[in-house]
Amino acid sequence: MGQQGNRNRYSSKKRKPSANQKGGKPRHGGNRSKKPARKPSSLDPALLVKDAVISEQTKYRPKRRITELPINDRLIQQLAKKGYEYPTEIQDKTLDRLLQGRNMLGIAQTGTGKTGAFLIPIIEQLLINKKKTLFALIVVPTRELAVQVSGEFKSMTAGLGIYSNCFIGGTNINKDLNVLRRDSQVTIATPGRLLDLKSQRAIDLRRFRVLVLDEFDRMLDMGFAKEVDRIVESMQNRKQTMLFSATLDRSQQKKIDSVLHKPAVVKVATGQTTTDQVQQEVIKLKEGENKFRMLTNLLSDPEFRKVILFDETKHRVNRLCGKLNKAGFKSVQIQGNKSQNQRQKALNDFKQGKAGILVATDVAGRGIDVDDVTHVINYQLPMTYDAYIHRIGRTGRAGKVGRAITFVDAIPENL
Repeated sequence: MGQQGNRNRYSSKKRKPSANQKGGKPRHGGNRSKKPARKPSSLDPALLVKDAVISEQTKYRPKRRITELPINDRLIQQLAKKGYEYPTEIQDKTLDRLLQGRNMLGIAQTGTGKTGAFLIPIIEQLLINKKKTLFALIVVPTRELAVQVSGEFKSMTAGLGIYSNCFIGGTNINKDLNVLRRDSQVTIATPGRLLDLKSQRAIDLRRFRVLVLDEFDRMLDMGFAKEVDRIVESMQNRKQTMLFSATLDRSQQKKIDSVLHKPAVVKVATGQTTTDQVQQEVIKLKEGENKFRMLTNLLSDPEFRKVILFDETKHRVNRLCGKLNKAGFKSVQIQGNKSQNQRQKALNDFKQGKAGILVATDVAGRGIDVDDVTHVINYQLPMTYDAYIHRIGRTGRAGKVGRAITFVDAIPENL
């Protein structure tokens, strides 16, 4: 494609704030203060070049089929309808201990089946005793992940007489208050909306017996540490706690210890921020080189079938998505200025292949489960290595090799 020579070497230069990052006249008049320029990324692009490594010897081979799991036959039938044949490693290694009521720390990358790892034992316990209302609370960091978990739960419990509700920001809280008048056994929520409902005394967290904290590392990255503390402190009557995370940072250990008491620990990933199954490359632009043209040249390759394209701000994402559509590339976007319904429609269009490109801010960096993403492209250098890992984790899943490409600007530019 003519860019190969730029991908493996990088000489660092100080990045100047681009024109659209500098302060300027307020768009709507008034005396608003100028926004500070975006800080340059301190990420070394040399870290973002790595060959994918897939070892057949490391693939997990379960010794039992879904039909052989110690769970209700009706649940087995539901899982079979969904195409389950064998449990994934995280499911297989956690199920028995979770059914025993053990607390759990599970370390597993997105795409390894950890949603099923905590949903299956919860559903099994509810099938044993359907009378339990407000039984399990599942807290996730993003709206998209909450909707995904809710959909997975509903598909697993269709016809079983088990019900859930889902509460996320960006929606009408009055509708949530109405939903809470109906009995349900499982609640899935983002931290902010959950605490809003608690503050209105619409939901009593003391009644839940099981707490699941999913994508715990991302929850802390997004600044929800205090919210997690408030939720945990409000659930002193809980009998079981499950904490799932893609990474295990030493700085988070104290927080984990405060949440979990004598947990079983299952690691199907090292907990380090590595993504071995992703071919990682860097494209360094030369001064004056047309970045958008280089992007469209890449996207014209038939191999780029399902692409998540990341940019740093919602305004840049909006402009980039518009330019791609004008250039003939069917694109949708997820960013903070979009309503929840708009974000969900964009995600559905991308999943269903109606759009081949999803342009997103880091709100999509974790919690979006889309099969067969062929490429992740970082249009701007991410601010941190963790942000980078969260992004590229959207590809190279379920044993497949993915590809991640990061643009490095010679001089920061406007779109």
